[in-house]
Amino acid sequence: MLELFIDKYQTLAIAVLVLLLGSFLRKRIRFLERFCIPAPVIGGLLFAILTLILHTFGIVDFYFDDILREVCMVFFFTSVGFQANIRVLKSGGKALIVLLVLVAILIVAQNGIALGLSSALGLDPLLGLCTGSIPMVGGHGTAGAFGPILEDLGLDGATTVATAAATFGLIAGSLMGGPLGNGLIKRKNLLATASKEDDTVLLEEEEKHVRLHTNYAPAVFQLVLAVGLGTVVSMLLAKTGMTFPVYIGAMIVAAVMRNIDEYTGRLHIHMGEINDLGGICLTLFLGIAMITLKLWQLASLALPLIILLLGQTLFMLVYTAFVVFNVMGRDYDAAVIVSGTCGFGMGATPNAMANMQAVCDRYVPSIKAYILIPIIGGLFADFINSLVITFFINLV
Repeated sequence: MLELFIDKYQTLAIAVLVLLLGSFLRKRIRFLERFCIPAPVIGGLLFAILTLILHTFGIVDFYFDDILREVCMVFFFTSVGFQANIRVLKSGGKALIVLLVLVAILIVAQNGIALGLSSALGLDPLLGLCTGSIPMVGGHGTAGAFGPILEDLGLDGATTVATAAATFGLIAGSLMGGPLGNGLIKRKNLLATASKEDDTVLLEEEEKHVRLHTNYAPAVFQLVLAVGLGTVVSMLLAKTGMTFPVYIGAMIVAAVMRNIDEYTGRLHIHMGEINDLGGICLTLFLGIAMITLKLWQLASLALPLIILLLGQTLFMLVYTAFVVFNVMGRDYDAAVIVSGTCGFGMGATPNAMANMQAVCDRYVPSIKAYILIPIIGGLFADFINSLVITFFINLV
């Protein structure tokens, strides 16, 4: 069999080509656009299927230098750290705190279910974690970040399994969220409880994210400083004897920098530009992660993986319909929040927004849901998830 070794620059270029292919297909295939499947995942899966065929027939194997994947990953999660704004959390009021607690419980429960089912099936607990909050709340970004960590701990193909689980979660969360929210509204006649609310918090937060081309260079410098200082924090954390992802220190430093700026106004953090840069890094990171998948490693895991993922789907359905809905008020807003929680709890925040949009387009807008879900799903969920995952990895 021919072996092709691809250097880091060629790997990055192929990842970009895969991204462009995915973007092209997403614009032309309604299903992909509807369920918010990321362009790198679309093109990356096609490339991974191609490499699977070439490997199966003994034609060629690709070996990628994916060192730039980690660089892009660290910068993306650093941008997530900059979003941890305590002032926004406080301004959201009691409902935001309550939903944040519910999401934290969800994250812990997803990992608990993953470990419980894997134990019942006699599987490696690390394999179970590949179907827990890593791909569910975390999505493809967290799957690609923690997959290599699990592989370093001895689980071959962890990145492939976690990425496959994340893809399943995207589709399942999108299919589940809208119908569940709509069903609750119709069955309990919740439209009568819909109310208009002040959207000042949401508008003020959006106004802070106005982009200026002159701010992109300072934004890059702020990201680099957070990453550099974060390496020191990560080294100190490593001395505890626990296993932490490489980016955790940078996330912590970024969160501290953001909140110093919020309360003193002296650091001038450019959040709009940082969000854009983080999005670019995430896209490149996913592209590299997807083209390096080895799908043949999933062959022996097909049935156990299906059981684990069905367990997560059933739990999400029950948890959102009976716990999230009741705790958040049993009203119209709560039903829309349920549809959004399904979206980011098994996929990503864009899925959550698409679910809520589908429900609200049929009935009336829910300002409360539109404020809470992006803040929780886009700002705080990934931060909490990284800490919880780290705890569970060290637990097993």
